[in-house]
Amino acid sequence: MSAMSTAEQPNNPLHGLTLESILNELVAYFGWEELGERIPIRCFCLDPSISSSLRFLRKTPWAREKVEGLYLFMLREKRRNGG
Repeated sequence: MSAMSTAEQPNNPLHGLTLESILNELVAYFGWEELGERIPIRCFCLDPSISSSLRFLRKTPWAREKVEGLYLFMLREKRRNGG
């Protein structure tokens, strides 16, 4: 393990968050339809659910990176809009 992975990451907004909590916040903020437009993957577009999306994202690193990137974008938007 690298020193970075075991050290505290105070400036990393994803540190300590579960993929499930990130996904729940994204769905609450964007809704499934817009989430599927922003990241066009099947689990967001066809009969979406948290559990099916989590199964897919845990096995698919590139999709998880997109979700994490969108989450960071959402945080910036919330800060910019004051909420």
